[in-house]
Amino acid sequence: MAFQQGLSGLASSSKAIDVVSNNIANASTVGFKGATAQFADVFASSLTGAVGTIQIGIGSTVNAVRQAFTQGNLTTTNNPLDMAINGNGFFRVQLRDGTTALTRNGQFNIDNEGYVVNATGERLMGYQETDPVSGDVSAPLNPSNANYTTLFIPPTGIRARATDNVSVGLNLNAKADVIATSPPDINDTDSYSYTTSVRVYDSLGIDHALSFYFVKSAVNTWDVYTSLDGAAPTNPPLGTLEFNEDGTLNQTLDSGGAPVATNLLSADFGDLGNGSTNPFVVSGISFARATQSGSSGSVVKELSQDGYADGEIAGLSISQNGVIQGRYTNGQTKDIGIVGLATVRNPNGLTSLGNNLWRDSPESGEPVLGPAGEGLNGVISAGQVEDSNVDLTQELVQLIIQQRNYQANAQSIRTQDQILQTLVNLR
Repeated sequence: MAFQQGLSGLASSSKAIDVVSNNIANASTVGFKGATAQFADVFASSLTGAVGTIQIGIGSTVNAVRQAFTQGNLTTTNNPLDMAINGNGFFRVQLRDGTTALTRNGQFNIDNEGYVVNATGERLMGYQETDPVSGDVSAPLNPSNANYTTLFIPPTGIRARATDNVSVGLNLNAKADVIATSPPDINDTDSYSYTTSVRVYDSLGIDHALSFYFVKSAVNTWDVYTSLDGAAPTNPPLGTLEFNEDGTLNQTLDSGGAPVATNLLSADFGDLGNGSTNPFVVSGISFARATQSGSSGSVVKELSQDGYADGEIAGLSISQNGVIQGRYTNGQTKDIGIVGLATVRNPNGLTSLGNNLWRDSPESGEPVLGPAGEGLNGVISAGQVEDSNVDLTQELVQLIIQQRNYQANAQSIRTQDQILQTLVNLR
């Protein structure tokens, strides 16, 4: 009697229940992808000779368990290093044995060495450059296999930078009187027409007050004097601004009265006496956006400089393209690295390793690496994780269906047994 059909049906339904049960068990697993059991019928190679119209199958089998790599819902978390991939791709991590694996679980933190790791200690991979002299790490301008590595968040802060460039955008009052006094006296407001200051930094990160004193020396002509930390203004002036009849800047003259082609003036303040670089020179002072008008008086519209003090890392943020940016206590930001993603031609060919990890195989094809948002890679949503794509309602229905299938196959075995018992009783 053909008990084999019923037994194969029991085995297939049992495996299908295992798949459904595994889906239900991982309904809350971040990055999990639900699977389905795919059945196939089984035929003997030859039953009656060659007549295919009277072939009877000998049961069923599970010929594949396929995962559905569809997008899961995104849930917001309080961890800035949590990431969810919106679209195609996998995070690539380095295992403890040096091999690599793929995952959709974007729950990451920083370990005691400064590496970005998941809950089991695998290190997230991406693009990062290390300066061979200073040891500073940064995001490469051109991500490539040459700078593909495990991502590291340096525990040290950002070093001070001396001010090189200052930009002053302002309007000078065309109604101001011409002043013949030279140089101006900082204690005598009648000796200059307008003043403003900006905080600059030396090579040690020590801040200084750089003041500018504007003296209207002739019609459409303004001399600019500088003073550092309240010292007497420099003499001769740093330079001279000459304006056109419509109030736009005509040209910038240096301290000798010669036109400056770049419109950039340089101020040398000598030795500051605090151990910083000697001399302290601010080489690029620009008034290129200065205007002269009588409608609004003298007023600063823009004031910027490129120096800063030392700063410690205060926080991290990750862009949609996977750029990890450090925020520092001195107000500066720096791109530290770029999260790399990987895509494969056949995700169902990946080998499951557990712990939300897959490994590529000949069936899946080689991973194609690249930054988020490029090629086939999706974008990254920082501060979020991707939920399991398991639909509990559907899985519970499938559980009922497979239970009924199991019961039906058990009934077919019982029927075969009863038929066999009838034949035995014919004796």
